Amino acid sequence: MRVLAAVRSCGVKQVLMMPENGGICRLLKRGLQREQQQGDHRFPELEMTNTPISGTVDDTFAATQAMVDSGVKAIVVLGGDGTHRAVAKVCGQVPIAGISTGTNNAFPEHREPTITGLAVGLVATGRIPESVAFTSNKLLRVEINGGERRDIALVDVVVSTERYVGARALWRTENLRELFVTFSDPEVIGMSAIAGLLEPVRRNDSGGLHLLLEVPEEARIPLQVPIAPGLIRTVGVQSWQPLEAGIPVTLKQSSGMIALDGERELEFGAEDTVQVTLHENAFRTVDVGACMRYTGKQQLLVGAPLDLLAT
Repeated sequence: MRVLAAVRSCGVKQVLMMPENGGICRLLKRGLQREQQQGDHRFPELEMTNTPISGTVDDTFAATQAMVDSGVKAIVVLGGDGTHRAVAKVCGQVPIAGISTGTNNAFPEHREPTITGLAVGLVATGRIPESVAFTSNKLLRVEINGGERRDIALVDVVVSTERYVGARALWRTENLRELFVTFSDPEVIGMSAIAGLLEPVRRNDSGGLHLLLEVPEEARIPLQVPIAPGLIRTVGVQSWQPLEAGIPVTLKQSSGMIALDGERELEFGAEDTVQVTLHENAFRTVDVGACMRYTGKQQLLVGAPLDLLAT
């Protein structure tokens, strides 16, 4: 509701939304109907993408593609790292505006949704130039046996000695052996915090980091890490080095499981060759901070409401 009110104040009249069966759409439609009945018309027209609902990540893939095909100016994503990763796989050059609502929230920045909505609305109506509004992002590409299996991560790739997917989240830090990150922020929670507490790398810095991990009792550096909300675990770090863009790195671990942005996704064995490559300028996001600074400097919100100007 906050995002919709904000984009409408900027002149956006139509919004596409992904259908789902978790109750978000139902509550949103109910809220919009209530506001209309009370004479409040500060919300845009809301339409659902004509995509199937299976309750799986395929829903996100299909809805994102439908939005891209319809020519949307930006895609607002509600979720954690996994949801943003799913959208980034399909969105192409359509920029993402992330709202942190998931379990692993290293990629989406924590910000009031009203502000994110204002930035998106000003971008969508062309009031902020793309050179200011958008920023390029890095990602990690994992390839097994030259691309026989492949996937991406927006924040981190973790290699564990475990050989089963099971529960998707990572908790047993004594099994971690390698970590690749696109950026390392000491203020975030999750696996990338391991790197952030040793050598911070900003989102817009060139390159990332590659860390070798070990059982904490045998590691050179035992490190206390917030791997989940309210959960601090000891992680053993042997060494770390810069990760250069475009240069594949072959895993040292011979077999195990690979987690992408905090979720177990890929298993591999001694017969497999696994490489991880950092890619820069892989997809775009709305730089909400830059947008709002530009808005202030240019006084874009001074005067009549933008939705009146756009009618």
